[in-house]
Amino acid sequence: MEISKAEIASAAATSNAKSAPAAQELRGAEILVKGLQAEGVKYIWGYPGGSVLHIYDALYKQDTMQHVLVRHEQAAVHAADGYARATGDVGVALVTSGPGVTNAVTGIATAYMDSIPMVIITGQVPTHAIGLDAFQECDTVGITRPVVKHNFLVKDANDLAETIKKAFHIARSGRPGPVVIDIPKDVSFKKVPFTGYPSAVTMRSYNPVRKGHGGQIRKALQLLLAAKRPYIYTGGGVLLSNASAELRTLVDMLGYPCTNTLMGLGAYPASDRKFLGMLGMHGTVEANNAMQNCDVLLAVGARFDDRVIGNPKHFSQNERKIIHIDIDPSSISKRVRVDIPIVGDVKDVLTEMIAMIRESAVKPDANALAGWWDTIEGWRKKNCLAYDHGKGDVIKPQYVVETLWNLTKGTDTYVTSDVGQHQMWAAQYYRFDEPRRWINSGGLGTMGVGIPYAMGIKLAKPESEVFCVTGEGSVQMCIQELSTCLQYNTPIKIMALNNRYLGMVRQWQEIDYEGRYSHSYMDALPNFVKLAEAYGHVGMLIEKPGDVEGAIREARKLKDRTVFMDFRTDPTENVFPMVQAGKGITEMLLSSEDL
Repeated sequence: MEISKAEIASAAATSNAKSAPAAQELRGAEILVKGLQAEGVKYIWGYPGGSVLHIYDALYKQDTMQHVLVRHEQAAVHAADGYARATGDVGVALVTSGPGVTNAVTGIATAYMDSIPMVIITGQVPTHAIGLDAFQECDTVGITRPVVKHNFLVKDANDLAETIKKAFHIARSGRPGPVVIDIPKDVSFKKVPFTGYPSAVTMRSYNPVRKGHGGQIRKALQLLLAAKRPYIYTGGGVLLSNASAELRTLVDMLGYPCTNTLMGLGAYPASDRKFLGMLGMHGTVEANNAMQNCDVLLAVGARFDDRVIGNPKHFSQNERKIIHIDIDPSSISKRVRVDIPIVGDVKDVLTEMIAMIRESAVKPDANALAGWWDTIEGWRKKNCLAYDHGKGDVIKPQYVVETLWNLTKGTDTYVTSDVGQHQMWAAQYYRFDEPRRWINSGGLGTMGVGIPYAMGIKLAKPESEVFCVTGEGSVQMCIQELSTCLQYNTPIKIMALNNRYLGMVRQWQEIDYEGRYSHSYMDALPNFVKLAEAYGHVGMLIEKPGDVEGAIREARKLKDRTVFMDFRTDPTENVFPMVQAGKGITEMLLSSEDL
């Protein structure tokens, strides 16, 4: 019996199928969903629109990922960002084309400045309409290029699976950051063969270094062990690398003083005596003076930004040797020249450094270190974070944060903040002992992040307490997300330090502009209690210092409710210490008496 050509072809196909998975015909949107599932995505924050409807249809047909419908695309990215900061996982957001993308840009830029691993999926008009000013079209790749680690425009559905794999790899490896995948509507609809999600990815042009150079680490260690006035300065890179345990081991082995930046708080426990507090513009006297007067500085996952070292010329006046560990070579010697650069993952480099210390017979100079600590204790005696509690007739914002810390220390608690005076008071007076518990916008300084951050964290950590410390100005920028909190049952606790001013702006105007308070006073504030109740939550008005602790205790008892606490605080209070713009980090204002 003769075999037909069709039978031969069928047999060949069957044989090939044994060595490779059979191809399925899937739409681009379905491939996207499979890719997200393969990456272990649990939550997606987003807002639907015309160009992403095929993607939303595919999401409707699955049950392994939860989509959270926010009320504004900016909040979608912020919530995914907060989730990523607290968990270390890649945050995922989904927005439509045009205004969906432009609304998301602030959130993307916020994540970019703080090196947060995220993948943002954006819809785009059909490929044939790109460049024709179609309805809700914008140049997503062009608009987001300055504020992403990388972005992709997918023009062929066959490229989707590999693009998703690359996006997640880029977002979480090296120095993390946000990656945008722009998907035209026809690409999400088109059916193409799908043989499975890639198990690995190779990118010739992208191979971040993880392991530090052994010779450089040895040189750094020699310098560090010979130091008379050593100092360990750490930033957000320690948290991003999950290297808090290694940092604590290193500091404890050496007995050296340690400081964290605003983004690094919690990497080393604030309750430990070796911790000198946060440094920088609103840092402590002891932290800033040690930074300026040390002879060997070990910088770990930090970037010497302007809010940390103040005026670079002032910083360079004192001679010191600088060791800088960072996974991003472009961050090294960018603002301050360093003596020993070590490019590599913080966790890997610190692990190797600790092993070398254990093997070394050389020990730090105990006498010199004791003298250095005596000097530091002299600075510490200034007690620069002491504040006037007043006569008990007005709530001091510092007292609210201190009370929160006293009531929650040692518990499973996360604190988010918006941007302004309240952010600095939270950083100064809530003493973080654990990593990834302090969630705020450091680099971009974005108002409005507090509530979205908190609801993103609460979804990921439902058993944890999540507090949002905010101001009456910042909180209104994404206050519509109170609706999202209700729909998705994320009972967060909001603490508004309401001083009726854009407080940090007012402070600068008082100090630098002779008290000309140009447009920094809030004349028409809502009734936050009624507003919270209108959204289905609990509202509290607290006007007396004696009621602060009771209000927080009551809010904590309402475990299943979002509570908005409106604390009416002293409108004249300023954040001290303070380094004015253009000054050096030891040129500090310590109180209103210095004005």
